[in-house]
Amino acid sequence: MEVLLLKHASQMVDGALEHGRALECHPLTVAVLDPGGHLLALKREDDSGILRPDIATAKAWGALGMGAGGRDLARRAATAPAFFEALSAISGGRIAPVPGGVLVRDAAGHIIGAVGISGDHPDKDEACAVHAIESAGFTADCG
Repeated sequence: MEVLLLKHASQMVDGALEHGRALECHPLTVAVLDPGGHLLALKREDDSGILRPDIATAKAWGALGMGAGGRDLARRAATAPAFFEALSAISGGRIAPVPGGVLVRDAAGHIIGAVGISGDHPDKDEACAVHAIESAGFTADCG
């Protein structure tokens, strides 16, 4: 199993922000977590809102905690809102089941981390995360 290192996380953050500029996104915040949910890297662009680091981290943390990308979690939350309300309570509000939380998988398919992005429409956040993960040589899993 590969390990997600700081150099990979830094590359992902920078790649996501660069892609965000190419897509003309609103200012983004990008968080990269290791498989245990610990923060490896975080960058907040100028003028990105004060809640964006918490939201980006919650998107990534929720994906890791449930083993599914934010897009899948959003679909599941729509069909099982009581379950996701319970998850929110259990996790102390650390889960954001929306697109923009993307699992990082190694070549063998193991989950080795997650990227969470907040700042623009969730679809654009997710596109930046996918681009960042794949440009770093890993597989992105949105769910």
